[in-house]
Amino acid sequence: MKLKTRLFWGFIAIVLVPLLSFGIEMYLAGRTQAKEVLMTALAALACIAFFMLFWVLTSIIIPLEKLREATRKIKEGDLDFSLEAEAEDEIGELFLDFEEMRIRLKENQEEKMQADRDAKELISNISHDLKTPITAIKGYVEGIMDGVASSPERLDKYIKTIYNKANDMDRLIDELTFYSKIDTNKVPYHFSRIHIVDFFTDCAEEVGLDLESRNISFSFVNNVSPSTLVIADVEQLKRVINNIISNSVKYLGKKDGRVDIRLLDEGDFIRLEIEDNGIGIAKKDLPFIFDRFYRTDLSRNSSKGGSGIGLSIVKKIIEDHGGKIWAMSTEGEGTILIMILRKDLEGNE
Repeated sequence: MKLKTRLFWGFIAIVLVPLLSFGIEMYLAGRTQAKEVLMTALAALACIAFFMLFWVLTSIIIPLEKLREATRKIKEGDLDFSLEAEAEDEIGELFLDFEEMRIRLKENQEEKMQADRDAKELISNISHDLKTPITAIKGYVEGIMDGVASSPERLDKYIKTIYNKANDMDRLIDELTFYSKIDTNKVPYHFSRIHIVDFFTDCAEEVGLDLESRNISFSFVNNVSPSTLVIADVEQLKRVINNIISNSVKYLGKKDGRVDIRLLDEGDFIRLEIEDNGIGIAKKDLPFIFDRFYRTDLSRNSSKGGSGIGLSIVKKIIEDHGGKIWAMSTEGEGTILIMILRKDLEGNE
């Protein structure tokens, strides 16, 4: 038996039956005036009883029916509705709690759907990025096997190309491995005090040699005191520099490519700028380049590809170092990546 049915018969049994029994006895035993008073009292009590029944129906039964309907929708996977509290009582609070639960379930559902879309896109990106170097490696190996690389110079060129493509694959796998650690918040940081000028000088030497081999101009400018200390993870900070430089080289799109690194002093902070004269980033894409899996229209439609997680990894590492990163870019002119890191003031005293 449903609650509203039980309440109805409960009112009949508890209120109306005793009232009617008492009224009948008084009617048979009393006088005319007493009968009139009794009938008025009975009518009033009956009205009160029906009013209470109506109040229970509207304040308890109907809200519970709405909750039951909302529960049914959630059970069927429908979260596109809202439940508004109509009273400031316990049932109203229950409505608010239920609505908050629905909102959280919907957010979780949307996050899961986005994660599924991201995973599919990542698989697609990885397939593309792995296929490109593998195809190139197969082509050059077949060329060597077929005797196309007849001269030592051509053979050396083929081998270097194969080596570079294998390195591209290795970097991609390393990037994916690191991404999985980021996704589970298990990044293996090893922080220590480092002389930031020495660190970036060493990085600049490595980057300079690599860019020189690619016929790309490079410069490093330092305006920070050699004694300046920063608390950082050396390996992860190198990952940041390598990811950014790799991105710059990928989208230079010019024969006279140029990459510049500047280390600047800004009081309690050091500012690192990495600038290139590449193709630049569209204004509409700029706010999203650090989002996970985001790829600009150009990278989607070109052979450059990209997994879409490189710059999101960079941002995560810099933020985990207590810093900030952002970009400025002009299409056709180039891009500047700017990072801010806090000095270790205690170590610098």
